[in-house]
Amino acid sequence: ILLNSNSFTVIRDDAFAGLFHLEYLFIEGNKIQTISRNAFRGLRDLTHLSLANNHLKALPRDVFSDLDSLIELDLRGNKFECDCKAKWLFLWLKMTNSTVSDVLCIGPAEYQDKKLNDVTSFDYECTTTDFVVHQILPYQSVSVDTFNSKNDVFVAIAQPSMENCMVLEWDHIEMNFRSYDNITGQSIVGCKAILVGDQVFVVVAQLFGGSHIYKYDESWTKFVKFQDIEVSRISKPNDIELFEIDSEMFFVIADSSKAGLSTVYKWNNKGFYSYQSLHEWFRDTDAEFLDIDGKSHLILSSRSQVPIILQWNKVSKKFVPHSEIPNMEDVLAVKSFRMENSLFITLTRFIGDSRVMKWNSKQFVEIQALPSRGAMTLQPFSFKNNYYLALGSDYTFSQIYQWDGEKKLFRLFKEIYVQAPRSFTAVSTDRRDFFFASSFKGNTQIFEHIIIDLSL
Repeated sequence: ILLNSNSFTVIRDDAFAGLFHLEYLFIEGNKIQTISRNAFRGLRDLTHLSLANNHLKALPRDVFSDLDSLIELDLRGNKFECDCKAKWLFLWLKMTNSTVSDVLCIGPAEYQDKKLNDVTSFDYECTTTDFVVHQILPYQSVSVDTFNSKNDVFVAIAQPSMENCMVLEWDHIEMNFRSYDNITGQSIVGCKAILVGDQVFVVVAQLFGGSHIYKYDESWTKFVKFQDIEVSRISKPNDIELFEIDSEMFFVIADSSKAGLSTVYKWNNKGFYSYQSLHEWFRDTDAEFLDIDGKSHLILSSRSQVPIILQWNKVSKKFVPHSEIPNMEDVLAVKSFRMENSLFITLTRFIGDSRVMKWNSKQFVEIQALPSRGAMTLQPFSFKNNYYLALGSDYTFSQIYQWDGEKKLFRLFKEIYVQAPRSFTAVSTDRRDFFFASSFKGNTQIFEHIIIDLSL
C-alpha cells in the first residue's frame, strides 16, 4: 500500500485492521503529527514501513510492538523531541534487528540536529521520585529505630502515651509492617536495638521508673528484661546512639535534665555497664557518633550551650573535649551523613534557622540555612543515590528537601502533613524503601519512596 503525498495528519488505532498479510506500507510526504499507539496492530507480516517526510515529533510507546517481521523502518524527514517521551524509542533502536534510518532531534536545544542515539541524559533525567503513604499506624510515637535479624526487617517504636515499645516486623507476603512484640514500660521515649553477634537487645529509655535493656528470648519468642540502667545517672533520657570502636560495642544516652549525666555504656560480654560520664549540668538534647578523618568523635547538642565535639583518645580509651561548633546555641539535635565523599551534619533548632554544615578538614562550615520555626527534627536520609532532609515542624507542614547536585544545595521537594513530628526514620526492605514519620499528637505514618518513570 502506498499512501504518499496526501494530507493525512493522524493515523488512528487499527487503521489497517484485517490486512494481516500486508508486507509493504509507505505513508510518505504527508502532514502526520499523531500516530495512535495501536495504529499498526495486527500487521505481523509487515516487512517495510516508511513514515518519511511527515511532521512527527514523537511516537507513542511500543507503537511497533506488533511488527514481528519488520526489516526496514524509514523515519527520515521527521524531527523528534528527544525528551523523556522518546526514551522508549531510544531503547528500542538499540534492541531491534530492523534497519532504521537516522532519527534526528529538534529539541531540547542541546540535542538539536543530533541523532537520537547520541542522547545521554535518559538514565538520570527521565526519572523522578515521590513519597506516598503506604501504611498508617493508629497510634502516637516519638521515635522509631530499625534493625535486621535473620534476614527479616524490624522496627521498634517508642509510644509514651501508650507506655509501649512496639516492635513491628516486615511481612513479605502482605507487604506491610505487622505487630511482632510489645515491651511495656512507663513514659517510654526511646527504643534502640543493639545486635551483638546473634543476640538482639533493645534499650528502652523511660522518663519514669528507670531505663532498662531487654533481650530477645528464642524460647519465649519475645523480648524479656535483661538488665536495668542505673537511675542515678539517667534521669531524663533524650537520645540513644549506638556505635562501635575497635570492634567493641558502645551506646550513649544523652540526658536532658540538670541532675542527669549523659553516659557511655559498654558491652563486656555479659551485659552493658556504665563506662564514662561525659559532663554534668548541660541538659544534653542529642548525641551523634561520627568518624572525622579516621578518628572517632561524639557531638553533643544542648539547650544550655553550643554543640561540643568530643574525640576518642586511643591511650585513655575515653572521650575528651576537642572543640565546639560556635554561634549555634539551643540546638535540639545533630545528625551526620556522608554524601559525594564528604561529611555533613545537620543542626536542628526550634527557634531560628536550622543548619546544614560540611567538614572542610579543619572545622564544620555552614553551607545552607533552613527556616525551621517550631522544628523538633531535621533528619538526613538517602535512597538509591537520592539524598534528602526531612524537616519536621510543630507549626506547619513538614518539608522534605532533596539535594541538587548542580547547585550544591538542598531544594524543597515535597510537603507532608504530620502532627507534631518527632522523628523520621528510613527503613529498607526487600527492594522497597520507606520512611517512618512519628507523631506526638497523631497517627504514625509510613511513606514509601517510589521511582517514577517520566517516559511512560
